[in-house]
Amino acid sequence: MPFDHNDHYHRTLLRRVPPGCARALDVGCGAGRFARRLAARGIEVDAVDPAAEVIEAARAAGGGPRFLHADITDMELPEGHYDFISCLASIHHVPFATVSRLRSALAPGGVLAILGCYRETPADLAWSLAAVPVNAVARAAVAVRERGQETGVRAPVRPPEMSLAEIRREAAGLLPGARISRLLFWRYLLVHREPA
Repeated sequence: MPFDHNDHYHRTLLRRVPPGCARALDVGCGAGRFARRLAARGIEVDAVDPAAEVIEAARAAGGGPRFLHADITDMELPEGHYDFISCLASIHHVPFATVSRLRSALAPGGVLAILGCYRETPADLAWSLAAVPVNAVARAAVAVRERGQETGVRAPVRPPEMSLAEIRREAAGLLPGARISRLLFWRYLLVHREPA
């Protein structure tokens, strides 16, 4: 089915882009759909992914961002450079402490927005059960609307290792003041604003 949980939250993330944003970094950009949405706003976008095949597909599709085949954990990031940094279902592919490097790359007043995946625990059962019927309806609706369309290259998938409680604990130390909200489709939203 073509329904993509991450794409569903694009507008949620776009609302976190700070006014006057000039430079953005999209970490784990995949085929570049979100990076292109940022670039369409006139933002200079560096879009990074460690999977060569998805970066090739993103470059072939064009659209404005500078697509880089790189691993964010060993990439040289300019300090205080980006007004907005996004991670869509990608931070669980690297050690969570990587958020410290991303925070250092934020300009004063910049925003780090993470749409993340978490390991489910028994405490998450009610949220999961609530998401199942909504997910089924959304998948069916998108399948009907996009029947016959190619889905293209998919970025590699990895199950998350940290629970939402563990993410909250780690974020409290690494990103003081960050807000974390649980979202419906097995995701959370973490937003950190660097002091101006």
